[in-house]
Amino acid sequence: MRKKILIVFLLLTFLFVGNGVFVFATEDKEVERARLEAELKVLEREIAEAEKNVASTAAEKQTLQNRINHLQNEIGYLSSQIQRNRLIIQNLGMEIEDTEDSIYRTTQSIERSKEELGEVLRTMNMERRSSTLEIMLTEDNLSSVFSNLNSLKYLSSEKKEILNEIKNLRFSLRGYKVDLEEDREATQKTAQIQEEQKRQEEAARREQERLYGLTEAEYQAQLAEKKQLEERKKEIEQKLVQLVGIPDVEMPTFQEALEVTKWVQEQTGIRPAFILSIIMQESALGRNVGQCYIADTSSGASRHISTGRHYTNGIHPTRDLPVFLRVVDELGRNPHQTPVSCPMSYGYGGAMGPAQFIPSTWQSVRGSVSRVLGREPDPWKISDSFLASGTLLRNLGGTGNERRAALQYFAGGNWQAPHVQFYGDQTMERTACIQTFIDHGTMTPRCSSIVFMP
Repeated sequence: MRKKILIVFLLLTFLFVGNGVFVFATEDKEVERARLEAELKVLEREIAEAEKNVASTAAEKQTLQNRINHLQNEIGYLSSQIQRNRLIIQNLGMEIEDTEDSIYRTTQSIERSKEELGEVLRTMNMERRSSTLEIMLTEDNLSSVFSNLNSLKYLSSEKKEILNEIKNLRFSLRGYKVDLEEDREATQKTAQIQEEQKRQEEAARREQERLYGLTEAEYQAQLAEKKQLEERKKEIEQKLVQLVGIPDVEMPTFQEALEVTKWVQEQTGIRPAFILSIIMQESALGRNVGQCYIADTSSGASRHISTGRHYTNGIHPTRDLPVFLRVVDELGRNPHQTPVSCPMSYGYGGAMGPAQFIPSTWQSVRGSVSRVLGREPDPWKISDSFLASGTLLRNLGGTGNERRAALQYFAGGNWQAPHVQFYGDQTMERTACIQTFIDHGTMTPRCSSIVFMP
């Protein structure tokens, strides 16, 4: 019994390995892809939050810098005022010294005047003691006697006036000295107050500079975190490209794609944001250029690259299959190893490259694209497919009515059908998001989700 069980187990294992390993490998790949896409969404939210933090910290840095600049200006102003007051104090000191010297000289003049006045008074007193007869005998005539007496009296009066003036001058000088000393004291107090204010503002400036240093460190840390998140996002996007299983189609960065579409605009007049929106809608900017290979070059049947699912309507057998075989043959590609789109719930698959051209539509713009390039175009090359997309959108009236051109790009003659209107709505919303990013370098979380994960 155990032997039978073992044999059955081995047979089941053989069957599993022979027929089911591809399915399990595919399931593992799909699980990994789903995990990465979920992580990518989380990263995009974290990057958006990091951008807010960086912007907030940058604003805080600017506020602190403005405060530092203001304090620095205040400190500079106070330094000038303090220096000015020091000069005033110095000048007042010199004036006080000059005034003291003037007071000293005036005092000396008073003393001299007192002595001279004393001499006059003593002379007059001596003359009063002499008799009239003695004065007349010593003088030549009587008139000179009275003249001398009057002169002495006049001299005595004049000396008194000079003495009073000098005394008044000394009094004024002493008052002026008091005023100067009061001015000097007041200026010194003002200078001391300004010195203290300057010390306080210098301390405040040092504190602001300390906070600025901390904020700068936080800002740099946030930038580093944002950079790490963006690098992780790029890694995940590259892994997603690898999981698609199309290594021969190089996916451009957004900036690279933008440069290509600017060149396409010069050739076609279609604005870059609209072309990028179309390409993102069709192939996620070249990340998914098709999940099927042509399995039968007679019927046009195809199979899914990962799951192996078979589609009888893989590519239109008469309209598109012959053109597809001719294109891949001219480009030297293997028709069984060149990715094309799988069929949707209706119609046929078989769309080629990042712009997702069905072969017959590619044939309609191939000549125009070839004339611009000067060579045979390749629908799987980024530049060629972008130019073809711009050419077709121009032919569909995309320079005047983008939404209708987008719908015709997707559904051809059925562009007015209700079930295809979603394509026009999504394309135009994404176009608006991309245009805002091109113009202002900003993108909302909503825009980020529909631009990078269509």
